[in-house]
Amino acid sequence: MEHDNHSDSDLCTSILTKFSTSTDPQHHHLCSIIGDISQSLKDLNHPLTPLAYFGATCTSLDKLLSSHPNPPSHHVDALITVLSMVVPIISPAVLRKQSDYVSGLVIRVIGLHDVGDGVVVSGLKCVSHLLVVGNRTTWSDVSHLFGVVLGFVADSRLKVRRQAHVCLRDVMQGFQDTPVLSPASEAIASTFERFLLLAGGSNTNPNPKEGSRAQEVLYVLDSLKDTLPLMSVKFSTKILNYFKSLLALHQSAATRRITDSLYLLCLQPTVDVSPEALVDLLCSLATSVSSNEMTGDNLTFTARLLDSGMKKVFSLNRQACVVKLPVVFSAFKDILASEHEEPLSVAMEALKSLIHTCIDESLIKQGVDQITASGSVRKSAPTIIEKLCATVESLLDYSFAAVWDMSFQVVAAMFDKLGEFSSCFLKGTLKSLDGIQKLPDEDFLYRKQLHDCVGVAVVALGPETFLKFLPLNVEAQDLSDVNVWLFPILKQNIVGARLSFFNESLLDNIKVLKLKSAKHEQEGRIHSARSLDGLAYSLWSLLPSFCNYPVDTAESFKDLEKVLCHTLREEADFRGVICSSLQIIVQQNKNITEGEYEPIGKVSISQQRAVSLYTPEVATCNLDVLRSSAREILSTLSGVFVKSTKDDGGSLQRTIGEFASIADKSVVSRLFKSTMSKLLKVTQEAGKIQNTKGSSSMEIDNSSNEPSLSQTRAKLYDLGVALLPGFGIEEVDLLYAAVQPALKDTESLIQKKAYKVLSTILEHDESFIARKFEELLKLMFEVMHSCHFSAKRHRLDCLYYLIAHVSKDESEHMKREIVASFLTEIILGLKESNKKTRNRAYEIIVQIGHACVDEDKGGNKENLYNFFNMVAGGLAGETPHMISAAVKGMARLTYEFNDLLSNAFNVLPSTFLLLQRKSREINKASLGFLKVLVAKSQAEGLQTHMRDMVEVLLSWQSSNKNHFKAKVKQLLEMLVKKCGLDAVKEAMPEEHMKLLTNIRKIKERKERKHSADTEETKSRLTKATTSRLSRWNHTKIFSDFGDDDETEAMLNSKKSSIKSKRARKRLAEDSYEQLDDEPLDLLDREKTRSSLRSSDSLKRKLQADDEPEIDADGRLIISEEDKREVRTENGSDTDVRSVAASRKTEKRRKTGQAGWAYTGSEYSSKKAGGDLKRKGKFEPYAYWPLDRKMVSRRPEHRAAARKGMSSVVKRMEGQSVSNALAMKTKKIKKKSHKKHG
Repeated sequence: MEHDNHSDSDLCTSILTKFSTSTDPQHHHLCSIIGDISQSLKDLNHPLTPLAYFGATCTSLDKLLSSHPNPPSHHVDALITVLSMVVPIISPAVLRKQSDYVSGLVIRVIGLHDVGDGVVVSGLKCVSHLLVVGNRTTWSDVSHLFGVVLGFVADSRLKVRRQAHVCLRDVMQGFQDTPVLSPASEAIASTFERFLLLAGGSNTNPNPKEGSRAQEVLYVLDSLKDTLPLMSVKFSTKILNYFKSLLALHQSAATRRITDSLYLLCLQPTVDVSPEALVDLLCSLATSVSSNEMTGDNLTFTARLLDSGMKKVFSLNRQACVVKLPVVFSAFKDILASEHEEPLSVAMEALKSLIHTCIDESLIKQGVDQITASGSVRKSAPTIIEKLCATVESLLDYSFAAVWDMSFQVVAAMFDKLGEFSSCFLKGTLKSLDGIQKLPDEDFLYRKQLHDCVGVAVVALGPETFLKFLPLNVEAQDLSDVNVWLFPILKQNIVGARLSFFNESLLDNIKVLKLKSAKHEQEGRIHSARSLDGLAYSLWSLLPSFCNYPVDTAESFKDLEKVLCHTLREEADFRGVICSSLQIIVQQNKNITEGEYEPIGKVSISQQRAVSLYTPEVATCNLDVLRSSAREILSTLSGVFVKSTKDDGGSLQRTIGEFASIADKSVVSRLFKSTMSKLLKVTQEAGKIQNTKGSSSMEIDNSSNEPSLSQTRAKLYDLGVALLPGFGIEEVDLLYAAVQPALKDTESLIQKKAYKVLSTILEHDESFIARKFEELLKLMFEVMHSCHFSAKRHRLDCLYYLIAHVSKDESEHMKREIVASFLTEIILGLKESNKKTRNRAYEIIVQIGHACVDEDKGGNKENLYNFFNMVAGGLAGETPHMISAAVKGMARLTYEFNDLLSNAFNVLPSTFLLLQRKSREINKASLGFLKVLVAKSQAEGLQTHMRDMVEVLLSWQSSNKNHFKAKVKQLLEMLVKKCGLDAVKEAMPEEHMKLLTNIRKIKERKERKHSADTEETKSRLTKATTSRLSRWNHTKIFSDFGDDDETEAMLNSKKSSIKSKRARKRLAEDSYEQLDDEPLDLLDREKTRSSLRSSDSLKRKLQADDEPEIDADGRLIISEEDKREVRTENGSDTDVRSVAASRKTEKRRKTGQAGWAYTGSEYSSKKAGGDLKRKGKFEPYAYWPLDRKMVSRRPEHRAAARKGMSSVVKRMEGQSVSNALAMKTKKIKKKSHKKHG
C-alpha cells in the first residue's frame, strides 16, 4: 500500500484518497470510520501518527466488542480493516508490548458470528504480522496464534483460505532459524495427518460430509505447496511419506497438487529434504508414467519434475540417486514412446541433463571393473551403468523411428559422457547406428542428426577404437560395401588422435588400394580403378585431421616423414592434403610455444581437451622433432615446387614457409644459396637467348625455350621468397640483390614476380626497410617508368610499405617529400584497369591520410589539408586521365575524412568547370565526386551551394544528350532527401520542374509501397539490402548509370560487417563435410546428394530457357512448331526423370516470365495455305511474341524488336500467321544455305 513506506504520512488521508471514489458500501464505512477517528484525534490535540491511529482503533474496537454482544458488522469490518493497515507500520517493540492485547481483540473479532470474509482476511493479516514480529523464543508464546492461522487453511471460503495460505507461508518464513520452527512444522504435519484421518474415516462411514472431507485434504495440499520447503526436515519427510500414500490412490486432483509441491521443493537448491523420501516419491511418479494414461501436459510436467528431482537427490545423496536412475530412465523412454508431442523435447533434454549430472566416474568405473572381472563369461547381474546404456540403446529401435532425431541426441550425450569407456557399454549402439545409416532416404529423414551422433562417438572413442567397431571396409570386394559415409564424419571430428595409427593402419590400406587400382587398370576396368583411387584419396584426406593436435607427434612423426616425402615426389594428387597437414601441425605447435593460441569461433569440447594436453613443454618437444625433419622435407618440397607446373592455392609455398620458420638457419641458408645459384644460372641462359635474339622490347616470346626459362626463373623467385621466414640479414640482402636487376627485366612475368618478392620482403622485415631505405627510394624512382602494367599492383604494395615506414619514424618534411614523389603514380593507379591495383591505390591514399592526422606521430589536421591540396593539384594535369584520377582521389579522401568537407566545397567551382569539358572520363569522375559530397555533407552546407549545383547539373545534362542522365537524376534525388523538396524547388529552373515532379512522385510511390509492407517484410528487405553493400565501392560511385538507393545507402554506411559474394555463392562441395579445398568425392553418396541439391537452382534456371529436348538415350529431338514427339526404340526403358523434366520444360516455356511463346500454329491448316477458324476460339489473327528488347534502354535493341513486329504488321499484312512464320523459316534456311554453300 501507499502508506506502508511512509510512517509519518496521515493514514486518514491515504485511505480517503484510495477509497473515497469507490461505490462499495464497505469502503464508504471505512472512510467514515477513519474520518471519525482522525477527527477525534484532532479534537484531543493528538498528532496524526500511525501509533495514534493504532491506539484509537484498538480502543474503538475494544469498546465496540464490549458494549454489544453482536456489534454491527460494518463497524467491525471497518475497524479491523484499519487495524490491518496500521499494524504493519507500527514498530516491532510496540507490537511486542501490546501483543496480548491486540491478539485478544483480533481473536474476538474473528470468533464473532456472521462476520464477513473481509473481517476474517483482515484479522488473519494482523495475526500473521504479530507472529512474525512478536516474541518467538518459546513455542507457548506463538502456539495459540499459530493455531488460529492453521484453523483456516481448509476453510470453505476461497478468500479466507487463500489468505490463510499466504499468512502461513509468511509466518513459516519468519520462523526460519528460530526455536519455534520445529514445533510449527510439527503442528502443520499434525493438521495434515488429522485431515487425512478424517477423510479416511469418511470412506468407512459414509455420510454427507464425505466429499467435503476429501476436499479439505486438497485444501491442505494447496497450503503445503509454498509451506513444505520452509518446514524442518523431520516433519517435511513425514509429509512426503503421506504424499506417497496419496499417490498410490491415483487421484488426479491430489496427484497434481503433490507434483506441484514437489517441483517447487526441488527447484530450491538450498532447501534441505530427505533424499530417500524424495526419491521414493519420484520413483512412484516414474512408475505411474508407464502404468497410467497421462495427458501431454501431465507428462511434460512429470518429465521436468523427474529431471529437477533426481538432480536434487544426487546433490544430497549420490547413492540414493544412482540406484533409482534405471527406473527414471525407463520413464523417460516411455514418454518418448508416447503419442503426445509436447513432452518429447522435455524428456530428451531431461535425459541429456541427467546423463551429464548423475553419471559420474565412480559409476562408470564400477561397470568397467565388473565387465573386466567377469571376462567372457558373465554371471553377475548387469550394473547400473549397463542398465542405463541398454535403455539409451533401445531408443534406436524402429518403434522410436518417429523420434530418432531426439534419440540421436540422447545417444550422443551418453557417448560424450562415457568417453573412451563407450567401447565397454555401447558396442551394440554403434551397430544400430550403422544399420540405420543403411536405410533408404525415403524411409529416413534424420541423416544429418545421425551423422552428428556418430561424430560424437568418434570423438569419444577416438578414431582407432571407433574404426575397430565400425570399420571403413575399404578392402571389400564390392565397393558398395565400403562405408564411404564415414569419411566426412571422421575428417570433421578427429582431434587429438595418434599419428602412429594413420601410419600403421590407414597407410597400409592406401597401399592395398593402389595395388588394386593398378591391377584393375591393367585389366581394363577403368571405372573400378578410378573408384579405388578415390578411396585412396579419401583416406589421405584424413591426414589433416590426424595432424590436429596429435598426442604422439614427438614419437611418431619421424616414422611418417619418409612416407610423406615419397608421396610428395610421386603422387601429385595428394600434395595438397599433405601440405595442409604439415602446415597445421607446425602452426599449432608454434602458437602454443609463442602463447598465441586463439580459438576461432566456437571450440568443441574435444579440441579443448586436446589443447589442454599441449603444454609449452610438449609443443617445444614436438617442434624439435619437426625441426630435425625440416631438412628432408624442405628439400623435397623445394624440388617438387620447382618441377610442378602449378601450385594450387600456393600450398607448397606456404608449407615451405612454415618449415623454414622452424628449421635451423644453416639448413635454410644452404637451401636458399643453392636456389640462388640455380637462379643465376637460369638468368644467364635467358640473357644469352635474349642477346641472341637482340630483342629489347617487353614482349613475351612464344619460342619453345624462352618461356620455359621464364617459368623456371619465376619458380625460383617464388621458392626464394617462400624461405623468407627462416632468413637472416645475409640471406635477405642476397635475395634483394637478386631481385634488383629483375625489376628492370623486359619480361613482364619476371618483372611482376620481382616486385611481388620485394613487396613480401618489405611486408615481413621492417628492419630491412630501415637499413635500405634510401637505396629503396632510389630504386623505386629508377624503375618507375619501366614498370609493366601487370606488375603495377605489386609496385604499389612496395610503395605502401615504404610510406607506412616513413610515417612512423621520419620527420614531417621527409614525409611530405616522399609522398609528393610518388603521389602522381599513386593517383594514376586509381585508373588502372586491374581491380586489385585500383584497390591498393585507394588504400595507400587513405593510409597516407590517416598518417597525416596521427597525433602520436606528430600529425595534425593541417597536414591532412595539405595532402588533400596536393591531390587536388592533379586537376591542373594536361590529360583527362590525370584529371579524372585526381578527382577520384579527392572523392575517396572526402569519403574517409569528414574534416575535408570544407576543402571539398572549395574545389566545387573547379568541378563545375570540369563538367563543362567534353570528356566522358572527367565527367564520370566529377559526378562521382559530387555524389560523395552530397552523401557526406549536412543539409546546411549543401544549401549554400544548392543553386549553383542544380543549375550546373541541369545545364550540363541538357547539352550532353543521354549521357549520365540517370546519374544526374540520382544526384537530384539525394539532394531532395538531404535538403527537402522545397529547398531543391527554389533552386530548380522553371523549365526543369517536370523532372522534380517526377522525382516527387517516385518518392511518394516508394513511401506508399513501404508503408503497405508488413514489418516483417521491411526487416527482411532491410537486412537483404544492407548485407549486399560495402563501405567503399568506386565501381558504383563512378558508374555510368545511377545506382538508386543502393549506392546512396553504401555511401551513408559507416561500418561494414559483410561477407563477399564469393562466400555466399559457395560451391556444392564446400558445404557440411567439405572442410578443405578438395575436389568433390563422388564416391561419397552424402556429398553427392548435397551437391545435387545445391545445383537445383542452376538447373531450374537453365530449364527456364527454350532448351532442346533430349530423349532417354541422349538423342536430340527436333520438333516442328509445337508438335513434340519423343521417339524411343521398342523395348527401351524411358527415363522417368527425363520425361518429367521435359514436361516441366514445356510448361515453363508456356508460362515463363517472358510471356507466351505463341506461334499461332493452332490456326494452321494441313490441307490448305491459309488459316482456319476453330470452334470455341477467337478468329485467326496476326501475333508476334513480346520481346524483352522492346523495353531496353539501348535504341538498337528496341529497333531490332520493332523490326520483328513490323515484319508481321506491315510487310505481311493480310497473310496468315502460318504463312508469315513459314516465310521467316524459309529466309533462315536460305541464309544458312548461302553461308555453307
